[in-house]
Amino acid sequence: MIKPNSILEVNTKNIIYNYKALAKISNDSLCAATIKADGYGIGAIKIIEILEKNKCKHFFVVSLEEALLIRKKKKKTILYVLNGIESHNLQIFKKNNLIPIINSITELKLLVKNNNYKKPIKFGLNIETGLNRLGVSINELNSFNTTKLKLTILISHLSSAEERKNNYNIFQNNKFKDSFKYFKNLQYKSLSNSMGILLGKDYHHDLVRPGISLYGGHFNTKMESIIRPVICLKGKVLQIKEINKNEFIGYNQTFKTRKKIKVAIIGIGYADGISRGLSNKGEVYYKNKTYKIIGRVSMDSITVDIAKNHQKIKEGMYMELINHKYGIDYHAKKSKTICDEVLTSISKRVKRVYI
Repeated sequence: MIKPNSILEVNTKNIIYNYKALAKISNDSLCAATIKADGYGIGAIKIIEILEKNKCKHFFVVSLEEALLIRKKKKKTILYVLNGIESHNLQIFKKNNLIPIINSITELKLLVKNNNYKKPIKFGLNIETGLNRLGVSINELNSFNTTKLKLTILISHLSSAEERKNNYNIFQNNKFKDSFKYFKNLQYKSLSNSMGILLGKDYHHDLVRPGISLYGGHFNTKMESIIRPVICLKGKVLQIKEINKNEFIGYNQTFKTRKKIKVAIIGIGYADGISRGLSNKGEVYYKNKTYKIIGRVSMDSITVDIAKNHQKIKEGMYMELINHKYGIDYHAKKSKTICDEVLTSISKRVKRVYI
């Protein structure tokens, strides 16, 4: 059997646990799942299969392309497309039973004009409340007759949900509520992402749509005590070698040995999602011991100082870069980024293993 150079081990039981925990604190609101970017890199189809068995019925993706890939295998899953219609033919959405989220008045007019079918396309609308990304502003609604619109869902997106004391959350929620008066037929209203759920019932509305926290991300907030870690990222030890004193390791001579040391070359690098920012400061783990990355992170490998415990490290074994103790948020802090980027950066050549 071929042993891959790198493995992303996914704990499916903890995904289920996280979903149920988030659904519980969402009170009476429906709990959906955001599965964009192929389920944050974990695997969208696998996430759907797991969560549908646990009463999750609503799933959010970004693009039509993502939705169509899923639709090939999941014929009845309720899928919302966050980027809306874009320049695509409306019939594609109708044929594949996909729900576009409209993001502009131009798109809304196009849809209304061409949606006079016996079985009209279901659609949602994104209200701009202060993130100033995609979305229709409330001022634009003043010049549009919305009374006859039959929306499946009305959504917006919080800018600073992980900052519980940030008053901008209150501002956005109030602005979202202000938009309700324009619509007489609303099936669902949705504002909260993962961290928005922690802001309380007033932010939950009819449906919450967690993403990163399903997969173990908590932004070092109260969420850490609610959810469980999901992934373990491992790299295979390709070679163990001895390096003499005053030798350089890796590209551009960024690390010089002060004494004779033993190192392990591990088959995982920036092409697999390991940030070059971890050069000379990242960590690798094996059986509760921590080992330092030395030299530059290269495309396909990293070098680790194993001098203190070299007897325990053998070629062919796996060492961990992310585990349940040092999770994606810890790794993100080391990499000077956020846990979402850490998770979605793990490339397709890393073998996914579901346990």
